[in-house]
Amino acid sequence: CKLVIDLQRFRWTRGTLVRMIADAILLQIALISGLSARFYFVIQFQDMGDITIQQLLQTYQLWYARTAAPLTALCLVVFFVTGFYTRGAFYQNRYKVLVVIQTVTASFVLYAFVVLFFGIYGGNLSIAKAALGLAWLFSIVLLAGARVWNEIWQKTALHDPVAATSASPSYVLIIGGGGYIGSALVPMMLEKGYRVRVLDLLLFGEEPLADVLDHPNLELIRGDFRNVDELVPALQNVASLVHLGAIVGDPACSLDESLTIDVNLSATRYVAELAKSHGIQRFVFASTCSVYGACDEILDERSEVMPVSLYGHTKRASEEVLLTMAGHDEFSPTILRFATIYGLSGRTRFDLVVNLLTAKAKLDGLITVQDGDQWRPFVHVEDAARAVLAVLEAPVEITRNEIFNVGSNEQNYTISQVGQKIAEQVISAEIQESSTSNDRRNYRVNFNKIRNLLDYHPQWTLELGIQQVLESIISGKVSDYREPKYSNVAFLTKSGTENLARDRWARELLERMQEQK
Repeated sequence: CKLVIDLQRFRWTRGTLVRMIADAILLQIALISGLSARFYFVIQFQDMGDITIQQLLQTYQLWYARTAAPLTALCLVVFFVTGFYTRGAFYQNRYKVLVVIQTVTASFVLYAFVVLFFGIYGGNLSIAKAALGLAWLFSIVLLAGARVWNEIWQKTALHDPVAATSASPSYVLIIGGGGYIGSALVPMMLEKGYRVRVLDLLLFGEEPLADVLDHPNLELIRGDFRNVDELVPALQNVASLVHLGAIVGDPACSLDESLTIDVNLSATRYVAELAKSHGIQRFVFASTCSVYGACDEILDERSEVMPVSLYGHTKRASEEVLLTMAGHDEFSPTILRFATIYGLSGRTRFDLVVNLLTAKAKLDGLITVQDGDQWRPFVHVEDAARAVLAVLEAPVEITRNEIFNVGSNEQNYTISQVGQKIAEQVISAEIQESSTSNDRRNYRVNFNKIRNLLDYHPQWTLELGIQQVLESIISGKVSDYREPKYSNVAFLTKSGTENLARDRWARELLERMQEQK
């Protein structure tokens, strides 16, 4: 039934649990206040006859003991079923008050019907009627007031610079921290003493972060950054945000274009707007050198961009959105255009050219080079993570509203040159070249800006990266590079894009509205 469906879809978060506990406490306060008001009225204005104040107090205490637990439990169930904890953040203050009135009234009416009509728990009927009525009124005032006050406090005191300096140490929020770059970045940041909060759907499980899951400075939130109930709590007490979350790669993006636009572009704007409203200053965005498209010249950050794929278009559009949002306030986005990444991390990929060709050379004895004359810039995944750290540790005046290509001038190679370097380490492999690829990307990139401004120098070379991949295969760490978990497009093809729950909250809201008609 509907309740079973809600339970299956509902995701418990720390914030939700805190809200439920707070509501339970407020309901107790409301019930005690209602009983106290009724008790005071009786002893002041009514004839008590032979009943002493002590006896009357015991009667009220007994009624409270019989009523508190079932009434609170029923209210929380009704709150849950009506979406009180899943969609409340979408409403403006006036609608929050209306929702509180409706849900609290429904809860108390249902409880009164059960207790008064069926005579459950017994007790003094006059006490029940008066106390429930007053408790209903106090509950509305307390629950609605708490929500309105919380929103006002978040918009004022929480974002006040003076208050922020006296708060507990802030987090760096990494959206997509369980991915290819994120699983390399998170351990680095923890090692440097950062407090790290990760928001990730964890489609590939917790394995990418297995080595740091028990670290005291890591908070892991399993959730969709497009879901307001999961994003807003993650933004609390955050000083810097690193947005790595996306559907990555041309083939994976082509599986569902609408979903790609939603995740890569629409959600980026949504995350940035909420981050800005929460007073988060640094916003580091993972883009790609694929935005340059096809060009025979050596390109830098000032060069014209001509993306040739949906992935490149969504990243370029996201760059424009972020840079446009940076006005005269403190919001300071930084765009990192990563070169083609290679090497191992907690969530290694074998749908990238260096890793894939290396694995095929070792396990299949074949290096398949398609369109070998195309140029690509390359960077190791750990060096990509170091670039994020370099931005976070640089003065914000240097990185604000800036675009940085991430890589090194020495690692611009043609695909044929990559194949040759792999063949030098896997002598038994045969190079097979063809011109059947539909990939039109072709670009060489200049990385002087990040080197000069941030003193950024990659520590890995392409040769060392190839060696690292080979060692993982020889040691058995990677047994079958063809497994879907190593490929974005293969994984999404096998599991289905519905796992990304592109519009779960919207569909649930529409369903509820239909049921209320």
